[in-house]
Amino acid sequence: MIYLPERHSLIWQQEQAEQLNLKLWPSTDNYLGLISGSIKTASKGTIIVFHGNAGSAINRIYYLQALEKLGYRVILAEYPGYGARNGAPSESALIANGVQTVKQALSNFGAPVFLWGESLGSGVVSGIVQTVQIPVKGIVLIAPFDSLSNIAQHHYWFFLAKWLIRDEFDNVKNLQNYSGSTAILLAEDDQIIPNKYSLNLFNSRLYRKRLWTFKGAGHNSLPLIPESSWWQEVMQFVAGQSGVSP
Repeated sequence: MIYLPERHSLIWQQEQAEQLNLKLWPSTDNYLGLISGSIKTASKGTIIVFHGNAGSAINRIYYLQALEKLGYRVILAEYPGYGARNGAPSESALIANGVQTVKQALSNFGAPVFLWGESLGSGVVSGIVQTVQIPVKGIVLIAPFDSLSNIAQHHYWFFLAKWLIRDEFDNVKNLQNYSGSTAILLAEDDQIIPNKYSLNLFNSRLYRKRLWTFKGAGHNSLPLIPESSWWQEVMQFVAGQSGVSP
């Protein structure tokens, strides 16, 4: 019930990527994500996006459309068991794979690296940060939660789900020592991850942080159109650029 992957053959994945001017990165046979097929100079760094629990990375092309024009290289990370990737998703598998993805990006492109986590992807980002293996300049968490066990308990309290769930994704614990900038984006009418669980995470952060709340939006109706001004505001904040207050 946690993982709802969209699965494809490698041939289909490659064909669809090419139609969208994307390529499988770092190689077709052993890819970790999708990246723009155009050769571009990214002067501000690399953003790695870890998507939510449903679909696959190829459904998130709007991140590239919005963030590349701001001067960033964007990698849409793919999880084991999603898209055309082998393996099975689990908390440990997604985090270990995320660490591998970020290390590969640093090896290929250098610093700085920024991590974006969408819903379940917020748990992957926090797990990567918690390993303290990688220098991460800033993180952006979209509709995040304090812990997945709390979300499970909220929806399935009659099953005592909090004590049954195996993949806890405890974002509060995993991010407690992270001192980089944290941007958190909320949908005001989120019924899947109610705001109080996102705010628990926000309030637990002791370092530089900022909150964006999208009025009238639901979990699956956030204003993710590439032309929105908030993309630039968020990146200015997490990059520590002048003119954006904490």
